[in-house]
Amino acid sequence: MTTASAMASALAAGETTATELAGRAIERARQPDSAAVLITVTAERARWQADAADRRRLRGARRGLLDGVPIVWKDLFDLQGTVTTKGSASHLHDQPAAVDSRLVRRAHDSGLVTLGKTNLSEFAFSGLGINLCFGTPANPADPELVPGGSSSGSAVAVARGIVPLAVGTDTSGSVRVPAAFCGIIGFRASPGRYGVPDFAPLSPTLDSIGIFATTVNDIRELDRVLASTRAAAATHSSRFVIPGGEWSEDLDPVVAADFNAAVIEMRCAGADIELRDLDSLRTAQKLMDDHGTIVGAEAYALHHHRLDSSLPIDPATRRRLESNTHTADSIPALYTAMPTLRNAFTAELDGATLLCPTVRHAPPRLSDLSDPAAYDSANASTLRTTMALSYLGTCGITLPVRTSNSGPASGLLLSLPLGRDTDLLAQASWVGGILEAVNPAPIS
Repeated sequence: MTTASAMASALAAGETTATELAGRAIERARQPDSAAVLITVTAERARWQADAADRRRLRGARRGLLDGVPIVWKDLFDLQGTVTTKGSASHLHDQPAAVDSRLVRRAHDSGLVTLGKTNLSEFAFSGLGINLCFGTPANPADPELVPGGSSSGSAVAVARGIVPLAVGTDTSGSVRVPAAFCGIIGFRASPGRYGVPDFAPLSPTLDSIGIFATTVNDIRELDRVLASTRAAAATHSSRFVIPGGEWSEDLDPVVAADFNAAVIEMRCAGADIELRDLDSLRTAQKLMDDHGTIVGAEAYALHHHRLDSSLPIDPATRRRLESNTHTADSIPALYTAMPTLRNAFTAELDGATLLCPTVRHAPPRLSDLSDPAAYDSANASTLRTTMALSYLGTCGITLPVRTSNSGPASGLLLSLPLGRDTDLLAQASWVGGILEAVNPAPIS
């Protein structure tokens, strides 16, 4: 029972209890190979929530399909009675949260069992997932590899089977990247899909929420719980566009092989896949190359006071903040161009789904990142694709694809314009079924 749907079926059939599921999840979270995955384990809360779910089931009053299923939250969301650390030693001694974040309450009201809060890159400001204060969660494929970030703990919690569902945030790729590096599914919802955000921000303009799971169906089920409005019926299209240029050409050999294998399988299944340049994407990337990023500018505005503070921050975080000292002067060009480029992107896709690798290279080895220049270069290259797509407002979902029996899977990224989440999840279900031909486990 590694998926939420399987757990839900077993609960409904009386084959297990929420208390048993929570107990096993707590035990797995405390195993040595799960070190640094969760910053806070809310064992007592999980037990009483699970007990309440069992009592509801016995009297025929389940709150929904996911009632009794365990879940974890990135430590940017408030859980009553726990400190929201934001992955930083500078917040270790903050006051505990007085109430749960709104989405945590929404999940609780649907019966999900909160196991705790997961590790992340400090302030959610890195795509590598390295954390010097709380430790770096081990990539399940190889502990010598980075897990991806910033939602590292959420991705690893699902990939290791601690829980079937995890919630993270995605600003520049912080759900899509760790999902790809850990060989699972990661969904970046359109900003605003789950209502007004009330998690600790990094870049209010581009921050969004995302979900981790091992099947698309599990993501769809949790999306139904968290969505602030009822979604319209999905429309399905078999048309896909691969963007020409660096997004499909600047690839490591293994990533290229995995991507090409996925494209072949999709074409054999009837997908209409076209390779062509997208001017909106090229223009967006050039703007960021010339002027910097909105994420960097807004992160600096939010956290620059820490540069002169006596409270500790990670040296890599300090370097990223210092590198954005002057972006406030250059970034207005990106704000000005953003609405026009988002409209142009939608028009260029013309109803098709964007298809490309999630990250252009395999997860870097931790031992290769001790040099600050190597660390910063790896962080920038890891986020290059997903950051541009965040700027264009896309919702996106990464699916694992693997053509070799060794090493981590690559991520296949499907993206649609802002607000097309329901259509994207339908597309992902269809593509996931196709990819089962080149993956060891079902993902649809």
